Amino acid sequence: MTARARSFVPVLLALVALGAVLRTAWLRADPPWFPTVGIIWHDEGAWVHNARNKALFGAWREDEWNPMYVAPVFTVAEYASFSAFGVGTWQARLVSAVAGTISIALLALGVRRLAGTSAGAIAAALLATDYVYVMYDRAAIMEALMVACIVAAWWASTRAEDRPEWGALAGVLAAAAYFTKAAAAFYVAALAIAAAWSLLRPRVSHERKAAVWTIAGLAVAFGAAALLFVLPHWTDYRFYNWQMSVTRKPSYDLRSIVTRVSWFPILHDQFSRTWLIVVVGTLGGWSILVRWARALTSERLLLLWLAVGIAELLVHDVGNERRFVFLIPVLIAITAIVLARGKGLLPEDVRLVSSKTVWLLSPAILYSAYIVCGPVARLAFIYEVKEEARLSGILGVALGLVVLVFWERLAVWLSAGRWSTRVAAALTAALVGANLVEFTQYAMRRTYKNYYASVELGRVLPPGTEVQGKLANGLALENGIRPIFIGHGFGNFADRKRREDVRYILTYTAPALGYEGSQIEDVLAAYPGWRVIMSFDVAETPSGHDRAALIDKRAGH
Repeated sequence: MTARARSFVPVLLALVALGAVLRTAWLRADPPWFPTVGIIWHDEGAWVHNARNKALFGAWREDEWNPMYVAPVFTVAEYASFSAFGVGTWQARLVSAVAGTISIALLALGVRRLAGTSAGAIAAALLATDYVYVMYDRAAIMEALMVACIVAAWWASTRAEDRPEWGALAGVLAAAAYFTKAAAAFYVAALAIAAAWSLLRPRVSHERKAAVWTIAGLAVAFGAAALLFVLPHWTDYRFYNWQMSVTRKPSYDLRSIVTRVSWFPILHDQFSRTWLIVVVGTLGGWSILVRWARALTSERLLLLWLAVGIAELLVHDVGNERRFVFLIPVLIAITAIVLARGKGLLPEDVRLVSSKTVWLLSPAILYSAYIVCGPVARLAFIYEVKEEARLSGILGVALGLVVLVFWERLAVWLSAGRWSTRVAAALTAALVGANLVEFTQYAMRRTYKNYYASVELGRVLPPGTEVQGKLANGLALENGIRPIFIGHGFGNFADRKRREDVRYILTYTAPALGYEGSQIEDVLAAYPGWRVIMSFDVAETPSGHDRAALIDKRAGH
């Protein structure tokens, strides 16, 4: 081990430790509600439902809401945590916290293999402290574990550059990401595309071997999952992963897709929070494309991770901020590589790209310019989507035309110049500092309303009491009630208005009665004599001053 490599180890350990502290301190506190990062707190209890059932009642299935068919890997991980430490809020969130912490180390090690120790350290520092990433690593929902599996799969692909058999692990981990949350299908596709490309390069034998191992890993993992899990539970699996997760989502007509294309960089705060990383990451993605034929498989995978992932979002859904979390590690990895390179923002190869080629790529260039401009332009009309899109479009077209018209000069300018390691370190420190400021602000105004409401509910209702409603799941982590989840067209929806055996329902009363959805209002309408037994302070909307109520449906009977 070289002296530089030895110095990297304590730096990485310190950054991983910092990341672990940010992810585990005050782990019972409410997710941030102002400003929000898109975490819906009552989803936590819903997604750990089957793991909680098994830990408390000895059976995975207790009602008609069974997300283990959506997220079997996540469910098993949550059950392991509950079995080891008991059922509770911090135990549920521990899975995400551990997964997120591991992803810091693996992303840093993978980036280091590509671009050296400085790049690895930058990647670790940025991922350890990224505010949005930290907050999702503190929530008991699937995104953190899914993204950690993707990062681990990519890291295994970097190892396969030297030892092709590591490609098998990359395939298995990609499958694990998919069975943590099916949204990871984009990465499975990206990995398959990268492997197929390598197979078409007969002169690069080690790439071909790694590709064969990767495809074998994917085939074995998906084959085993199909035989042991998917096919034996096909009806449930198909319902949860197709009818509920795809057909219930936004429409797929041209107008809807155009809307998502325009909304992508402006609808949420995430890109505005990390604008510099978005800019450098976008330029770095183009750098990989320019060097595509000479790039390593793991470099091409970074570009495919970014490009195929964005394409999947544009086709499927950009309305939920949690869907964007998988972009954070890849943008950070590319940014770290560019910063540590110490050269221009683009490689010198771009000078060989002709203006004709650039014009052929104009749609992608114009959209990249829109992505770069959108997160800043939206701040002039924050949360006024039409105005945001209009201004972002004008600026994006203007920037794109500048690139197209003045390409030859820009290619020289963007690929010229150098900066020292100190400059890269200073810039990284500034980004880390901004992240820590956001976390400090969160820590200073953190609340525990949802946790205390769950504890109080356990003092009112004895273990085993059945309670209807989404909030029954959300408030179930610190007590022994049996939640009866009512989704919109799924879960215990069909018999929601005739469950005479269930006396209670939990729902919001502020910001509005039945805030979770009309299906809750249906239940209350079916029992006109209902009465509020007690209310709880909870924190969900940006006001942070919400109320939940335990309602006796049959009080009037």
